[in-house]
Amino acid sequence: DISYFVREEMAQGWNSTEDKFHRRREDQQAGRCITLTAEYRGCPAGYLSVYWDSPWGPFGNAGYPEIVDLAVLEKYRNRGVGNRLMDEAEVLAAQKGNFVYLGVGLHSGYGSAQRMYIKRGYLPDGSGVWYGNSVCPPYTDCRNDDELILYLYKRLSETKIEK
Repeated sequence: DISYFVREEMAQGWNSTEDKFHRRREDQQAGRCITLTAEYRGCPAGYLSVYWDSPWGPFGNAGYPEIVDLAVLEKYRNRGVGNRLMDEAEVLAAQKGNFVYLGVGLHSGYGSAQRMYIKRGYLPDGSGVWYGNSVCPPYTDCRNDDELILYLYKRLSETKIEK
């Protein structure tokens, strides 16, 4: 699916490389994460990864799972693909505890993800805006690209876990 996703993401104007997918695969093989993919009517439509003890963000290296790189190809949006991936990710995260977090970009390309996370009960963690791997200090210039993110978290105690 790597070449398919890279090709489709580039066609819709996203900055996509095979390196990211290869790193996720290596992390999965090392047991650091699990990557989920979704199909819509037999076609690859989206993916995400759940890192069991993420090294990134305000909860990095604290033993909390992070949902990373939720992506749904534009032609498959508004069909429940993102929510279904999130449902599965939250069930997996709940196996490790009752807390999960994620980072979401702040530019308009992330608008549908921002709305979905809020509807799912995610809240800002209070650490402010991050750029790259650190908090962006107040009144500092930054670039509104994919590295400018806000971290959100959710308590999973109310997430229904199906066996």
